[in-house]
Amino acid sequence: MSTELPKVWSAWMPITGALGITVASSDESSLVLAMPLDPNRNYQGTVFGGSMAALATLAGWSALWLLMQRDKVEATLLVQDSAIRYPRPARSDVLAEAHLPVAQAWQEAVETFRRHGRARIGIEVTSRDDTGQVVAEFQGRYVLTS
Repeated sequence: MSTELPKVWSAWMPITGALGITVASSDESSLVLAMPLDPNRNYQGTVFGGSMAALATLAGWSALWLLMQRDKVEATLLVQDSAIRYPRPARSDVLAEAHLPVAQAWQEAVETFRRHGRARIGIEVTSRDDTGQVVAEFQGRYVLTS
């Protein structure tokens, strides 16, 4: 299913192509996206903060989209709000790991959506550089709406 993501991004969010974002891995607990340094480099030679925010936002959205596909939830998925913290600059390619919501939280969101046509769910994304150091911590709230 994660192999479909690049097609979805290309059709719905074409900026992802310019950022060079790819799927690194996916399993039952997380989705990891990769983003190269070069097209996202700022004047300091580190990853531009806006690119890091886009990567994290996309990782959260994509993880939830995969859950929606798995559970056949037909909804529009939007980011409602988010916060990001940058503990250190990224001087290399970046991996962003979206931690899937616990099963109970996801199920409650799906049930709320099916009853009311709208639900909110939070997701966390941790981004690391090639040394494994945390370079960004993201908390996002997404909305499923009809």
